Amino acid sequence: MDRIVAVLRAFGEATRLRILALLARGELTVSELVQILGQSQPRVSRHLKLMAEAGVVERLPEGAWVFYRLTDDDPPTRRIADAAVAGLPGDDMTLRRDLERLETVKAARADAAASYFRAVALDWDRIRALQLAEAQVEDAMRAAAGDGPFAFMIDVGTGTGRVIELFADQAERAVGIDLSHEMLTIGRANLAKAGLAHCSVRHADLYALPFDDGVADLVTIHQVLHYLDDPGLAVAETARTLAPGGRILIVDFAPHGHEFLRDEHAHRRLGFSDDEVRDWAAVAGLTLDDPVALEPKKDGLTVKIWTARLAGEAAGRRRLEARA
Repeated sequence: MDRIVAVLRAFGEATRLRILALLARGELTVSELVQILGQSQPRVSRHLKLMAEAGVVERLPEGAWVFYRLTDDDPPTRRIADAAVAGLPGDDMTLRRDLERLETVKAARADAAASYFRAVALDWDRIRALQLAEAQVEDAMRAAAGDGPFAFMIDVGTGTGRVIELFADQAERAVGIDLSHEMLTIGRANLAKAGLAHCSVRHADLYALPFDDGVADLVTIHQVLHYLDDPGLAVAETARTLAPGGRILIVDFAPHGHEFLRDEHAHRRLGFSDDEVRDWAAVAGLTLDDPVALEPKKDGLTVKIWTARLAGEAAGRRRLEARA
């Protein structure tokens, strides 16, 4: 009883209810909340501190930034928070204005990433190669994926199409998706140059993949998640497309402190821990194999490869759906 009272008190104030409604739609930094709420940084930080102390929100320091999100570690608290958000009036003008400003913040993020991709489209493979020897990463990816063959492969955030080329000899059909038209132009040219008629790219949103459930034997997400607002949602969406016996390959960085990647290269997150990826996988109905760590050169970045498969119950349900 005392716990419930403490949680209710944590958002029993107008500004904290506004914060709750915003964080229910994804993680935000203090500066973003300040921009949306139109309040001072000390005031917003004070509200967040109270909510964090009550366990309603999680504080995620990352380099020079701090992200806040609704807790996932305490299901009863999360249920109370979700119920409070669901009960907020949809016609409240303050809340509507907050959500409009939230969309502005998200649009600014997307514009920053799009501008970056436009600026580096022609140089993308070279930039990736500077982070770690590309051949080393690619060999480890093929080992993690297994021998195949893969009837259908999806490459999420395909960029130049390099990952599709890497698995083209193992995939009967492969499709790469990306939001950047510049990247898609390069990807198409690269696949055509390689003579890979069974491979293609298309414009699509990775949060709403244009594929049916349970169709993919291999899904790759190579150096994409650190650009995203909601990496967990992206993992869940890719899991939806996974066929029984298939696997998802996530390739990204371990946690690091290289702020220049955020400032100069639009990285939203500075790497991910194994526990964080495991939590996303669990929510998506996936089990995670032991991760592979590729140690960097001096002052470089550790690349991690996480392989995920449908958990037993999810795989069984997917098989039944396939037979229906």
